[in-house]
Amino acid sequence: MLLWREKLPDSWLPKVRERLYDVLVDHAHLERKAATSALNLEKYQELFAHVRELNAIAIEELQHFNQVLDLLKQRGIPFGQPIRSPWIGGMMAAVRKGRREQVIDHLIVLALVEGRSCEKFQILANGIRDLDPALADFYASLVESEGNHYATYLILARRIDELETHRRLADFLELDAVLILKEHNLPLLH
Repeated sequence: MLLWREKLPDSWLPKVRERLYDVLVDHAHLERKAATSALNLEKYQELFAHVRELNAIAIEELQHFNQVLDLLKQRGIPFGQPIRSPWIGGMMAAVRKGRREQVIDHLIVLALVEGRSCEKFQILANGIRDLDPALADFYASLVESEGNHYATYLILARRIDELETHRRLADFLELDAVLILKEHNLPLLH
């Protein structure tokens, strides 16, 4: 897995625990967006040979979306409006324009989103067990999938240009280190 340059703030888990059901709504939106993002990558010529891999990710993300919707329904939580994530917004703002640059950056950002998801799901699997054991089990069940998506996106970027991917990954890890520490009180997974 990634060598993050900054760990999650200690305040993250307590904040999530306080508003767990709001975070679950955010999680639903993130799964929907993850499916859309995988499909949007198919517009890049550099990824035409990998459409089936991207479709498989999109399908899996939609399955997760449906699972989260089921969890919301079981708990009587309404599916509300999405909230913009400052972390994701900051990462996406750094994606360069230009076909080759844009596809590499887009893949790296999606890899980092999946990598942070993997990390956070591991934390949630242990950190909310006393509040909601079934939800803790659900988060534990997602860890491998998120790790696989992270690896797939990073491998695809490296196939386009290994040196540029290495360089840009370093840039995005630096940006992540700044953004992950920016405090906010929003009920967000990311």
